[in-house]
Amino acid sequence: MSYTVTLMPGDGIGPEVSEAARRCIDATGVKIAWEIAHAGVDILEQAGTPLPDATVASVLKNKVALKGPVTTPIGTGFRSVNVALRHKCDLFACVRPCRSYDGVRSRYQNIDLVIVRENSEDLYAGIEFEKGTPGCAAVIDAVEKAGGKKIKPDSGVSIKPISVSATRRVAKYAFDYARQYQRKKVTAIAKANIMKFTDGLFYATAREVAKEYADIKYEEVLVDAMCMQLVQKPELYDVLLLPNLYGDIMSDLCAGLVGGLGVAPGANIGDGVALFEAVHGSAPKYKGQNKVNPTAVILSGVLMLRWLGETAAAEKLDRAVADVIRAGKDVTYDMKADRNDPSAVGTSQMADAIIRRMQG
Repeated sequence: MSYTVTLMPGDGIGPEVSEAARRCIDATGVKIAWEIAHAGVDILEQAGTPLPDATVASVLKNKVALKGPVTTPIGTGFRSVNVALRHKCDLFACVRPCRSYDGVRSRYQNIDLVIVRENSEDLYAGIEFEKGTPGCAAVIDAVEKAGGKKIKPDSGVSIKPISVSATRRVAKYAFDYARQYQRKKVTAIAKANIMKFTDGLFYATAREVAKEYADIKYEEVLVDAMCMQLVQKPELYDVLLLPNLYGDIMSDLCAGLVGGLGVAPGANIGDGVALFEAVHGSAPKYKGQNKVNPTAVILSGVLMLRWLGETAAAEKLDRAVADVIRAGKDVTYDMKADRNDPSAVGTSQMADAIIRRMQG
């Protein structure tokens, strides 16, 4: 079977790491026609926006995209190109596996966690009112009249919506994921002892969904306690289900357990549409140096292949990545014991080594 996949090279280091990933994915033998689309600072001057309508249309048409990291330009009206893409394509679940690879330096071993983060609401919904504006004053007044606590007039205000519908569909996704990949437990994480009507609703809805999955264990842990638990006993956890903001923070914490963002892939999943990207950013200071680690984008390609149903190809690429990292020879500077090790290879050369592993 052949596929048409939208490829967004990104900017900064994006074109280098996304090209490395594209070559590795092609080397699996899966037939993919890559449709190039652009987002970020490099397209801004030409298109007048960091996220052209044609790019969104390409993702919605092809139903699958691989994206390099992008920089969100300051002062364009976009809070985040990444967030805008998720909203426009209704990519409601952000999935970020965090797994230990032999050869990656870390204080921990044998970590195997999956973050499932609600992607559309919570404080990332972008409902904000700037201090001193008429809109902010109206919100402050409305809150007070509705019987809420008095808000200081020199405040900025953000609104945190959490709905039953959005929580239910991301919770169902987390349980379906656990079932599909033979995971044993889903842990919902929030701060419901303080935010009873938002985080409390998140727990209550997840609890109802859990009743439909008797084969999967369900538990709830407060987000502050969970931060401590993951540092002390990460082996107790499996699939972690979180609202948007906590999920963003917790996925970086979990990436730290396995060696950092350089090995942290990500997927954004909607109904029949998916976009795959590394968790790390565009690191523009390294642009064009053929220096940075392509692993996270390549592993995002592994997630893409699994989503397409190309399981054998996904496993082949994943094994090749693991073998190259374990061998420790053809890896970028950040994966060497000494970051100044002259034997470190470049972005493209690490991809070459992964391809050789698949062909050997």
